[in-house]
Amino acid sequence: MSEQIIFEDLGIRSYKEVWDYQEKLLRENTDKKAVMRMSADQSPDTAKPADTVNHLLFVEHTPVYTLGKNGKESHVLISEKERGERGIEYFHINRGGDITFHGPEQLVGYPVLDLEKFKTDLGWYLRSLEEVIIQTLAAYGIQGERSPGETGVWIDPAEKGRERKICAMGIKCSRWITMHGFAFNVNTDLTYFDHIIPCGIENKQVTSLQKELGRAVPLSEVKNLVKANFEKVFQATLVDPVLIAG
Repeated sequence: MSEQIIFEDLGIRSYKEVWDYQEKLLRENTDKKAVMRMSADQSPDTAKPADTVNHLLFVEHTPVYTLGKNGKESHVLISEKERGERGIEYFHINRGGDITFHGPEQLVGYPVLDLEKFKTDLGWYLRSLEEVIIQTLAAYGIQGERSPGETGVWIDPAEKGRERKICAMGIKCSRWITMHGFAFNVNTDLTYFDHIIPCGIENKQVTSLQKELGRAVPLSEVKNLVKANFEKVFQATLVDPVLIAG
């Protein structure tokens, strides 16, 4: 029987609001695991698995730069004053990775998954997220690839001077509960990336589905493909939160 994952499309939201929501979902799951472990210590014969709940959130953020916990401030090339004038927020956050941009017409996905219900291997998890996007790109005739030593999905990663990233990734994991995730450039305004060194990688480009195809793509269409591929890759079923509540 496939794992169920509660799916929510949050629409357009500010970064901090959704970060707080992810933290809440992660905390609820880690608290359940803490109770389960306490129960197992006291009554090992009757202990049950933690009743954790898997989530997948889709969102478009208002313009924001986020810097990973080990990222370098020097990779932000725009001053606080200029960010304010352009209406771009900035947060130093608790995921892996370096600096990236989130904004309208970019599909951001935040899986909050209990990997103990899937596979307790972060390498497997990241490769699986990449595979979701690779399969989605294939539907448009684009060959998405991995770049050795660099997380995310790339186009032409082996062709020097032509390497370009179309989907960035960065995660956090606590007690095998994940948060943060991927940012897939669909019809994203790529000029925002001119003011940072994306993911801390110099001399490589950033691209979007729109740029690669030469036309805009309905974001709703891309969302449906990503959802279907997420179910396939993770061998899971996305469900409406109302159905779970009922």
